[in-house]
Amino acid sequence: MSALPQSPHALVTGGGRGIGRAIAAALVEAGATVTVLGRNAATLEEAIKAGAAHFAVVADVSDEVALNAAIMEASVRQPIDILIANAGSAESAPFVKSDSALFSRMMDVNFMGVVHAIRAVLPGMKDRSYGRIVAVASTAGLKGYAYVSAYTAAKHAVVGLVRSLALEMAGSNVTVNAVCPGFTDTDLVAGSIENIMKKTGRSREQAIANLARHNPQGRLITPQEVADAVLWLCGEGAGAVTGQAIAIAGGEI
Repeated sequence: MSALPQSPHALVTGGGRGIGRAIAAALVEAGATVTVLGRNAATLEEAIKAGAAHFAVVADVSDEVALNAAIMEASVRQPIDILIANAGSAESAPFVKSDSALFSRMMDVNFMGVVHAIRAVLPGMKDRSYGRIVAVASTAGLKGYAYVSAYTAAKHAVVGLVRSLALEMAGSNVTVNAVCPGFTDTDLVAGSIENIMKKTGRSREQAIANLARHNPQGRLITPQEVADAVLWLCGEGAGAVTGQAIAIAGGEI
């Protein structure tokens, strides 16, 4: 595992639970000062009490004004060296029942939330000639899935943004990458499992197996596996890795 630079400040959006919390905890263990950002103050405080973060700020990533204010608050303590743009949500529906409002919600949270966060931290990173930006996308950013066309479109947009921005930043010592987990054992996927059970009458075990079938290893990914990949991308040894969308999916991609 490549080491982090000395005492960096990392901001993790959606850092109160699931993949975000696992990433935050891994960064703390590696020696970073970690601020978690999310909509639920109680969840963020729980992460701090558990030792998975040092500080918390509350904002909805789809609200650019609120997000900018929260990131400014976090930056007062120490400039942000590492951004993990993890916050996201998923809704499923057949395309013919996916109205404009659904597409807007998926784009606002999963794509524009990444755009807003990067805009807030990038000028400082450029001024200091150092930064690590990692967007948590999805295998849905690399392939299609039925019944989640809006979510998939948003995640494809994230991967496109990462690839383009990495080229713009290539001479600045700011790297921009994405990790693309397959179905991961989190609250978000738990919602998908409940949805499958409700719509199909399958048992929980059958619903999990329905999701795990996409992974050639026949299982769900763990949040820690995603966190380990992110930690490597943030390390000093990954300075030449930029513009990548790394699948963490047991060979699915």
